[in-house]
Amino acid sequence: EVQLVESGGGLVQAGGSLRLSCAASGFTFDNYAIAWFRQAPGKEREGVSCISNGDGKSYYADSVKGRFTISSDNAKNTVYLQMSSLKSGDTAVYYCAADVHCALLYGMGYWGKGTLVTVSS
Repeated sequence: EVQLVESGGGLVQAGGSLRLSCAASGFTFDNYAIAWFRQAPGKEREGVSCISNGDGKSYYADSVKGRFTISSDNAKNTVYLQMSSLKSGDTAVYYCAADVHCALLYGMGYWGKGTLVTVSS
């Protein structure tokens, strides 16, 4: 059974940093892409970042480029999202997702339950 468990969300002040973790199990981690999506209240889901464990390539939404960094620890089957220079507009529920390829525009096949990030101004 595929499981994706997010952690690390919380309340942070604008300009601060936060690191999210996504612990994955139930599939061959090295062969999959892991992504972060977010959804703010009243807004559509947005693809934030994705890393392809097969070739190490990473992708970012324009809204987070230069502020967020995605990384993968294959030994721990965990993907991290380091978020810096946070803005109130980053407030959302952040979801971890997995699939064979990165698909930030279309969504992924497997999803976690999400973790809430609140940025106070």
